[in-house]
Amino acid sequence: MVLGIPRLSGPENELTASRPSLQRTAPTLSVAAGEPLVWGRRTYVMGIINLAPDSFSGDGLAGDVPAAVAQARRMEADGADMLDVGAESTRPGSTPLSASAEAQRLLPALEAICRAVQVPVSVDTYKASVARRAIGAGASIVNDVWGLLADGNMARVIADAGVPAILMHNQREAEYDDLVPDVIAGLRRIAGIAGAAGIAGHNIILDPGIGFGKTADHNLELLRRLPELQVLGYPTLLGVSRKSTIGRVLGLPADDRIEGTAAAVTMSIAGGADIVRVHDVKQMVRVARMTDAIVRDWRPEGWSNR
Repeated sequence: MVLGIPRLSGPENELTASRPSLQRTAPTLSVAAGEPLVWGRRTYVMGIINLAPDSFSGDGLAGDVPAAVAQARRMEADGADMLDVGAESTRPGSTPLSASAEAQRLLPALEAICRAVQVPVSVDTYKASVARRAIGAGASIVNDVWGLLADGNMARVIADAGVPAILMHNQREAEYDDLVPDVIAGLRRIAGIAGAAGIAGHNIILDPGIGFGKTADHNLELLRRLPELQVLGYPTLLGVSRKSTIGRVLGLPADDRIEGTAAAVTMSIAGGADIVRVHDVKQMVRVARMTDAIVRDWRPEGWSNR
């Protein structure tokens, strides 16, 4: 058992429950900026930079380039391994942006951030034309919250650029026959689309989509059962930071969910997450390092056992 999660039987649901299960066999991922990502060695922390004015978490910068650059530099100094820059809110009820409007808000800040930091920068978009321009502006990862399903040209843009892709499970309605097997099947389908389009297997990172097309109970169940996603064989990213499920459990607004986020990040790492996407970088880097020391037997450079 791992953290009270029973081992399931059968080839599709077999849980590798011991600590060595977190040592990935996936190839090391090299990106245009930063050091190679070695899956299983430790958890990588992605800092969120939101250029939208109506972010659910209250951190939207409304396209303010100097503020975005300052935030990027601060997150890098606080230990972020990569940054994720987006210009369109994905909160429920938000108004979708046209590709031109999204690019107009995104590209000046993205380009400035890419010049200002040494860590890889991801673009958070589901539109192929925006992704293409963002890659041209310096983005070295594409984070698609619709997992290639919203824009039929996205897979080809990513494949042609040869950049890593974070592909999320998402759907309009929170209805499932069996939650975790359904999410696994959806992620497997997305990975298949990526591969068929020519995206290299080592460039695929999967995200089960906490808070996207799922109820609060669904999100909690996914966090409990994360080890089951290892059957897919791909590195995983978890975005649990300040999510509404934390607010429902604790009765707190988005800007007061740091402890709940810390608990969810800890569970994500214990469940096998390779990357955690967070707003509060300094605090969550500390949470990740302590959890890695327990779960992955990671030690800091210069570690002394006395």
